[in-house]
Amino acid sequence: MTDNITNFSLNDITGNVIRPFQLESSSLRGRIVRFDKVLDSILDAHDYPPLVSQLLAETITLCALLSSMLKYEGVFTLQTSGDGPVTMMVADMTSEGDIRGCASFNEERVAKMQKDMIKSDAPLPLLLGKGYIAFTVDQGEESDRYQGIVELKGTTLAECVQHYFSQSEQIDTGIKIAVGKHDNHWRAAGIMLQQMPEDGGEKHTDKGVKPPVVSNRDEDDWRRTMMFLESCKDEELLAPELHGHDILIRLFHEEGVRVFEPIELQHVCRCSIEKVQNIVRMLSEEERKEMREEEDTSMTCEFCSKTYILDSDLSKPNM
Repeated sequence: MTDNITNFSLNDITGNVIRPFQLESSSLRGRIVRFDKVLDSILDAHDYPPLVSQLLAETITLCALLSSMLKYEGVFTLQTSGDGPVTMMVADMTSEGDIRGCASFNEERVAKMQKDMIKSDAPLPLLLGKGYIAFTVDQGEESDRYQGIVELKGTTLAECVQHYFSQSEQIDTGIKIAVGKHDNHWRAAGIMLQQMPEDGGEKHTDKGVKPPVVSNRDEDDWRRTMMFLESCKDEELLAPELHGHDILIRLFHEEGVRVFEPIELQHVCRCSIEKVQNIVRMLSEEERKEMREEEDTSMTCEFCSKTYILDSDLSKPNM
C-alpha cells in the first residue's frame, strides 16, 4: 500500500505542528503533534519546578491533540483540578493554533514530593491527588458552551483522557505522549488514535437510539494498531532528527498512512490592556481601596507572566 505523505512545511521538521492522519486499511483516524520552541516559550515564561513543567508540557500536548480532533471556532480548554501538590493545570488552544498554559501548585509540597516521585509507579495521583479533568469548548456568546468532566482516574493524564472517551463517548482511544529535555530545551510529542464505529456512530430509529456498531474486524484492527503504537519509544517521538512523517511510517507502514493539512502552533497569550481594565472595573470599591494602599499596584497574567502596572485610580493599566 502506498503511503500518501506530501506537502509538509518547515514546521513539520522543526516541530510545533499537528498533523492529522488516517490509516487506510482500518480507517482509524489520528493526530501526531510535536513541540520544541513553542513549548520552550510557554515554559520559560514561568519558573516552575521540573516536575510541574513536565506535567504542564503533557497537559499542553494533550490539549493540542484533543482540540485538533474537533471542529470549532473559538477556544478549547483542558483543565485538571485536584487536592494534591499541583492543584491546577490549564492549557487552551484557539482554532487558529494559538496555545498557552499555566499551573498552580504548593511549592513546599512539590519539593517534598520529589523523593516520592522517584520511588512511585503512579506519579499522577501523587502530584494531582483526587480531582477531575475538564474539557471545554467555548465558541463565543452566539454558540452553546460545551463541557465534559471526568474523574482523574489513571496513572497518567493520557489514561485519564482514554477513560473519559471510553466511559462518556464510547470511543476507543489510544494516546502515546513523551516529554523531555534535549540540550537544555523542552520537547514534547504525542500521537492519538481513535476507532470510529461503522456507519459513523449512533443510529436513530423509531425504536430509539442504537449504540455504535463495532465489528470483530474492527477489534482486530484496533488491537494490532495499539500494539504498533505502544512499540513507539519516547526517544523516537522526541528525536529532533526524526520527521513526524518518519515516525508514522515506522509505526504504521503496514496500514498505509494518509496525512492531511497541518495545523501550525504558536505561543500566543490573549491577555490585553482591555481585559485588565475590565477586571479592575468589576472590583468593588473596597477592593480598589485595598489595592491603592499597596506600594506597587499591578496585575500579572498567570499564563504569560506579563505584568500590567495600574494607575493610581486603578482604572487604567500602564505598560
